This record gives sequence, C-alpha cells and structure tokens, in this order.
Amino acid sequence: METPNAPNREAAPPSSPADVNHRLGVLLEQIAGGSQTAFAEFYELTSRRVFGMARRVLIDPELSEDTTQEVFLQVWQNAAKFDSAAGSPLAWLMTISHRRAVDKVRSTQSASDREARYGASSQDIDHDSVSDEVGGRLEAEAVVRCLETLTDTQQESVRLAYYGGLTYREVAEKLNAAVPTIKSRIRDGLIRLKNCLGVS
Repeated sequence: METPNAPNREAAPPSSPADVNHRLGVLLEQIAGGSQTAFAEFYELTSRRVFGMARRVLIDPELSEDTTQEVFLQVWQNAAKFDSAAGSPLAWLMTISHRRAVDKVRSTQSASDREARYGASSQDIDHDSVSDEVGGRLEAEAVVRCLETLTDTQQESVRLAYYGGLTYREVAEKLNAAVPTIKSRIRDGLIRLKNCLGVS
C-alpha cells in the first residue's frame, strides 16, 4: 500500500472531538477491511497532526515526512489491532506517531554515535566512558532541577507537550485552558528552562 509523501491539507473535520473519534473509529474498521477510500479519508483527517507530532520531536522536515509515511503504513497494516476499549482512535494514532518519532531519534542518534565511535577509534583517541556517563547524568539532573523552577502550570504544560507528545490543543483540552494560554505557558516555561540551563 502506497502512503502519500507528505501530509496534505486535512479534510473539513467533524464538529467535535467526539465526532472526530467516532468517524476515525468507523474509518479504522473499514481500513481493516482493506478500504483504500477509508484510508485516504483517515489520512486527510489526521495527517497534519501526525506530521506536527513528528516535526516537534524530530525538527527535521524530511525526517518528519518519512516518519509520517511510516506511521500511516503502520495504520494500514494494523488497523484491525485498534481496540476502542483501550482508548480513542486519535490517542492510538498519536501514540504510534510519538513512538515512531522517538524511534527515529534513537536510530539517528545511534548512527551518529557509531560514526563518532569509529572516528574516535580510527584516530586512536582515548575515550573516557565514565566521564561521559557522569556528564550525561549531570545533564539529566540539571534538566530535572530546572524543570522544578517552573510554576506548576508551566511544568504540567511542558511535560504534557514534550514528554506526553500532545499538541497545544490537546494540552489545552486536558488542562481545561485556552490554547493561547497554553502556548504562552509553554513558551515562558521553555525560556525559563533555557536560562536555567545556560543555553543561549
């Protein structure tokens, strides 16, 4: 099954989140039965969200497009495995999207690490793995420490967006706040984090 190269504009969405999830659930059943028309509509309704998730995690637009394709290929192949008792279709899709994006980050980092190791070994440079591990732990501790300097609302918004992989709108719905408020909390929180970590 060919997946489109890049996300198209979404079709006019159903009016409410419940309507969206109901429609997506119906489409997943049809996709499980092999309906390419249902798959095309599912893609139109969700591709921007999937691409947005991938872009937030990966930054790189080409990697994000590749990941989006992989997500929709997985949807085509595994639509029958969707279990409505375990959650909404959109939550299922965004979980797949987040996992794929994180896997891509790990894969890219792993390739980069292999190249770095090869370069280091070929130049016969001593490599202090203990100091690297300590450095990594200190960086992680610094991030945790700096997160604690944020207000409770900033912490919660940043965690949901960057660790939970939710969109601004989804964070707003979860916290029962307006989208501009959430954007402002996340922006201010990230500025405080950068200042705390000394990132220019």
